Amino acid sequence: MNVFDYTVTAKDGSAVSLDQYKGKVLLVVNTATGCGFTPQYDDLERIYAAYREQGFEVLDFPCNQFANQAPESDDEITQFCTLKFGTEFPQFKKIDVNGETADPLFADLATAFPFVGFGRGLKNIALNKYADANNKKFGDKAYIKWNFTKFLVGRDGTPVARFEPTASMDEVEEAIKAQL
Repeated sequence: MNVFDYTVTAKDGSAVSLDQYKGKVLLVVNTATGCGFTPQYDDLERIYAAYREQGFEVLDFPCNQFANQAPESDDEITQFCTLKFGTEFPQFKKIDVNGETADPLFADLATAFPFVGFGRGLKNIALNKYADANNKKFGDKAYIKWNFTKFLVGRDGTPVARFEPTASMDEVEEAIKAQL
């Protein structure tokens, strides 16, 4: 798959061809405003500010499929993110990442890099149980297990890594630097 072949939807409903990001390293993320991982917006913005001049972009796709953690409108989500976390990276229209209505970009990214677990520890085990219960309704189309799943895409549009929300943001940053 090549991410630059996809078209996504902007907050205003217009089509956005991802080929406009050709030559850039991308971090494609599904997010939510009311999730325990929402503070990762701070790290995402810090990493974006540090590397955007080197050809790095964060592409933010809010999603409300995980315990109703992003119920707001697209405008309310943007306002929350910019006021609370100072985000400046592109944020797109709220999407589904699982089920029959899953956005093709996320379905294909998750197929290219399937879920392999949240890691070890009690917090990760607890999240896995909650995610499994939440995702039963999607069956074999439960592509993404939770909010703040991240896909790293190389400058040529090829996905190179998947990071679950439990992954260290330092690990994510190191992988981004290696692509730059």
